[in-house]
Amino acid sequence: MLTSIIDAFKVPELRKKILFTLGILALYRFGAYVPVPGIPFKEFSDAFAASGASMTMLDLFTGGALSNFSVFSLGIMPYITASIIMQLMQGVIPAVGRWAKEGETGRRKITQVTRFLTLGLGLINAVGYLFLFKSSAYGVVFTSEVPEILTDIIVVFTLVAGTAFIMWMGELITQRGIGNGMSLIIFVSIVSRVPAAIFSSVNLTGDTGMGIAVTLLIVLVVLLCIPAIIFVERAQRRIPVNYAKRVQGRKMMGGQSTYIPLKVNAAGVIPIIFASCLIYFPAQIAALFNIGWLTAAADAMSTGWINWLLTLALIVFFAYFYTSMVFNPEETSDNLRKQGGFIPGVRPGSATTQYIKNVINRVTLPGGLFIALIAVVPSILFYFTGNQLIQAFGGTSILIMIGVALDTMSKLESQLKMYNYDGFFK
Repeated sequence: MLTSIIDAFKVPELRKKILFTLGILALYRFGAYVPVPGIPFKEFSDAFAASGASMTMLDLFTGGALSNFSVFSLGIMPYITASIIMQLMQGVIPAVGRWAKEGETGRRKITQVTRFLTLGLGLINAVGYLFLFKSSAYGVVFTSEVPEILTDIIVVFTLVAGTAFIMWMGELITQRGIGNGMSLIIFVSIVSRVPAAIFSSVNLTGDTGMGIAVTLLIVLVVLLCIPAIIFVERAQRRIPVNYAKRVQGRKMMGGQSTYIPLKVNAAGVIPIIFASCLIYFPAQIAALFNIGWLTAAADAMSTGWINWLLTLALIVFFAYFYTSMVFNPEETSDNLRKQGGFIPGVRPGSATTQYIKNVINRVTLPGGLFIALIAVVPSILFYFTGNQLIQAFGGTSILIMIGVALDTMSKLESQLKMYNYDGFFK
């Protein structure tokens, strides 16, 4: 791996992309510590430390920006929520479904609508956080000499502008850097909380020796789980395909054998992100209205057995949903028929389509259940132990980190092979 990284820096174009990506991510982390105008930093930090579980989890995905009430307090969640809505609308609104099939032009339309929807959700969240933090639960008093209404407008505008800036940075990384910008921002947000979680784990029991032993045990378990997660992430179910021989001019074409690779976890880390956004969306609504029973419901959905069941069900659902979005059995079957290909023992046409659908359904279930269990089991352990390191290295966090790391390494490897260098995967 070290050799591959050195090779990447030998290529000027790749070096610029890597440094550009690192620079944008550093700028994002800097913004997570820039508070909104007039915030009493110390008083707010103390009040946030006593907040509910739902706010703690939202803070994890913002990399601590929410607990600092910084300009990036809303994080990337409004954009992810907007992306989920647009994904769902493709199957509900015919016009949006047609955009998805129009190629680059359609993707631009969807991206533009997603941007405006992100700003709208960001505005709702910003107003909600403002009301929540000014309520009796937090009692934040903004230190400003201007009228209160003007201060509120400045705070809301700053938070929405921060969301737009994060969205812009993510798109810049995707276009001019390495990897998916939004995924890398979530990756950096989660990783940034790990050092503080390690110190918290060491000091949790009050006995430094015991704390170090528990921390090392957690890290060891995580390291043992990583190979299993990578194995499932890269596992494939290969459907054999044969091509009939045919004569084109004076040449005999076809007669080859290949396969259709179906990943066990074709959706990657997307089900985890989508499920997390939907589960913690009530917490954002509770922040907007600040009603006692709504806040209690949001806290119940953020931890405990309700959270575990919802997480399990939503991850499996989104695993099937996203796989159906990215892989079309009808289109694959039609392309095989046009190219003279066929699956041995299966008739071309509708029989081939149904066969591929059945294979996808059988393969997606164990993949979805695996990532769901990886996400839920650490949450259960954290619920009973209260160890922050389990939360930081929890199933959701580690799956996102490994998924994003593998995706980024794959894209960097494809770039390396263009310049005749060996990649990361030997």
